[in-house]
Amino acid sequence: MFDPTKEPFTYRRDALAASYCDALEGRGILDASSGLFLAGPRRTGKSTFLRDDLMPQMRLRGWEPLYVDLWADRARDPAELIIAAIRQALARFDGPVLKAAKRVGLEKLTVLKVVSLDFSKIGQPGGATIADALQALHTKCGKPLALLVDEAQHALSSPAGVAAMFALKAARDQLNQGQRNHERSLHLVMTGSNRDKLTHLVLRKSQPFFGAGITRFPLLDRGFIEAYALWLNRQFAPGCGFEVDVLMQAFELVGHRPEMLKTVVGEAVTELGGAAGLSQQLAQNAQQLQRRAWHEFESTYNGLPPAQKAVFDAVARLSPGYEPFAATALAAYQAMLGKPLSTSAIQGALDALRDKELVWRAGRGHYALEDDGLQAWYLQSHPQTPVLTPPSVSLALPIG
Repeated sequence: MFDPTKEPFTYRRDALAASYCDALEGRGILDASSGLFLAGPRRTGKSTFLRDDLMPQMRLRGWEPLYVDLWADRARDPAELIIAAIRQALARFDGPVLKAAKRVGLEKLTVLKVVSLDFSKIGQPGGATIADALQALHTKCGKPLALLVDEAQHALSSPAGVAAMFALKAARDQLNQGQRNHERSLHLVMTGSNRDKLTHLVLRKSQPFFGAGITRFPLLDRGFIEAYALWLNRQFAPGCGFEVDVLMQAFELVGHRPEMLKTVVGEAVTELGGAAGLSQQLAQNAQQLQRRAWHEFESTYNGLPPAQKAVFDAVARLSPGYEPFAATALAAYQAMLGKPLSTSAIQGALDALRDKELVWRAGRGHYALEDDGLQAWYLQSHPQTPVLTPPSVSLALPIG
């Protein structure tokens, strides 16, 4: 009998992975030779694709991929996570000399008898730079490197993280300088769950990858659903399984999120206790799930004070070019509130929205909404800017 725990569902996107590797080499229609920046909503399969599809394709091409998730430990500085990934990769290629040195407490070594590096202090004064560490790794493994940074926009949440991004750009330029015939020693891949957030890495001259393009990561499509239905329906008698069209409808309702679809499927099976009528129940559950998610957004938004609503509205409508004190933003606040909003009130509202995890700060003076789903709900529910009745108290007071 078919046992899904012994034969888990897998879905490969080999062609997409190959096209991205071509782009990194500068050989495809999409040119990502300076770096590939992929934006896609949270929980739509980006990380799974990186680990299960893109990294194996890179290994087939003879590259050495390094993966780091900046949300793996949000209590740690993003720079620390990047450096730790490089240090771990170096450790995998330690030779007998370095291993012996570490056993007696030494951390320094000489690469090609030219550069003395201290890998215990990568990116710190007196230690190896990130570029030097990646150069050493390239020399030690003898392969082109590919660094994949998941949720890369989180690097902008700290000065050290921003410095690490600039260091990666410097490393890319240093390792790839003088290469010919599309050969590169370092490929960079950055992903983000919010396009506006990821854009802050490339939008302005003051950002580390200014001028690079953002590529929308393609959502899983009907091919995924057909493969999932084929795997899933092996558990049911013929004619009693899930219809592909219904699964596809449910998948769209939950935002093309595989894990959420599996939750809906599980609820349908559990509630019915069998296979009869699963398709009808599945559609109902998916709609309820979407309404439930949007109800949480609505409840949170309805509880905001007027100043926070006005600032939230401006961030949603003006991103990625939203600047809190620009003329366009000030006009947006006034249109919604019926009176100007003071500088202190604007900053207070932004701080409060950040505390509520509704708005995210991408460096000094730049903000975006925390979640793509939140923006989609808000703009659909409020196609026009709401006009609020100004409260009796002064809006010039800071908002807590």
